[in-house]
Amino acid sequence: MVLRTFGWSFAATVVALAAAFLYQGVTAFVLVAVLAILEISLSFDNAVVNAKVLERMSPFWQKIFLTVGVVIAVFGMRLLFPLIIVAVTAGMGGPVKAFDLALDDPDAYQHAMESAHPLIAAFGGMFLLMLFLEFVFQEHPERWLPWLEEPLARLGQVNQLPVVVAGLALVLVSGIYADDPGNVMIAGVLGIMTYILVNGLGELFSEVGASAARAGFFLFLYLEVLDASFSFDGVVGAFAISSDPIVIALGLGVGAMYIRSLTVYLVRKGTLSEYIYLEHGAHWAIGALAVCMLVSIARDVPEWLTGGLGAGLILAAFLSSVVHNLDRRSAAADAGSGTDPEADPEAGPVTESEAEPVADSDAGADVSPERLEDGEYASRNASPIPAARTPEGQRRQ
Repeated sequence: MVLRTFGWSFAATVVALAAAFLYQGVTAFVLVAVLAILEISLSFDNAVVNAKVLERMSPFWQKIFLTVGVVIAVFGMRLLFPLIIVAVTAGMGGPVKAFDLALDDPDAYQHAMESAHPLIAAFGGMFLLMLFLEFVFQEHPERWLPWLEEPLARLGQVNQLPVVVAGLALVLVSGIYADDPGNVMIAGVLGIMTYILVNGLGELFSEVGASAARAGFFLFLYLEVLDASFSFDGVVGAFAISSDPIVIALGLGVGAMYIRSLTVYLVRKGTLSEYIYLEHGAHWAIGALAVCMLVSIARDVPEWLTGGLGAGLILAAFLSSVVHNLDRRSAAADAGSGTDPEADPEAGPVTESEAEPVADSDAGADVSPERLEDGEYASRNASPIPAARTPEGQRRQ
């Protein structure tokens, strides 16, 4: 199961590390390994949310997500996307020139990427914030933090409250903290609109029973935008480790492969139904990541804090699920070992020596297994064991 699910990820790890070693030796080898670990730690909550959406997709679109989606995630978001961002913000005219800049002048490339960070953080932060708010403002059969989730679910009865809260957060961030409030506001609004459009279309075609192709396509598109929002933080944070686009693409690409494999593993093992609070923990981790991204528009947020918050919340949710399952099994075991409430509490168990042979109502009756199977004896003696304890005179009456 593990080898079948993670086989491609293991192979990608070997290929990426070998390519890094051939590219720049031991230094690149170590950097790729560190970047892969960084991507996995920042995106574990992404795998949990992906698994929840993947359960709603047909097998065909699940395969598309794991093949075409991986290509988009690795080469599109981890390699091409940063080049496009730098090309647009620096006015270079295309990603090829940005790629040349990254190879010739890594410091200038890193500076251009950091200059675009407020817009990237506003778009991705608002998209993830909408995802978090939509979850916490809904009713759920199980609640991980009832003291907090119950009031939020009651507030969620107000129509479009997630949009209102997200819009208010965007106004505060862009108006108070951002150096370029206009562009940050536009990027944040685009993030909100993208979430509403992609998520709404996916749910629409799923609920109205439209063709599986259209429903699967929009769910696939939703997952890709979700992956892009998660990758923003990893791509920007990768520059703290290396400014080489090849090293970044190799490291983050390996991490993306493991996240996809982990998504499939969660679906096939039914982990989300077994550990019922994992989904809650993942969404709270997404909320923490969204807040960190919005704060990073004006303040530096260390990667260890972002990754630590997400991993800590998911670990806490997992442990809570384990405790819940143990309590449920213990309660079921106690219920299964209970005594018959109609039994005489003072009467002890009947031992083999105390029990008399079961006799038929007629003297010398043959109580053979064949007659028991035919049901003859049972029909003539509805309660054979009490009859065996009845005095002889009463038995003949």
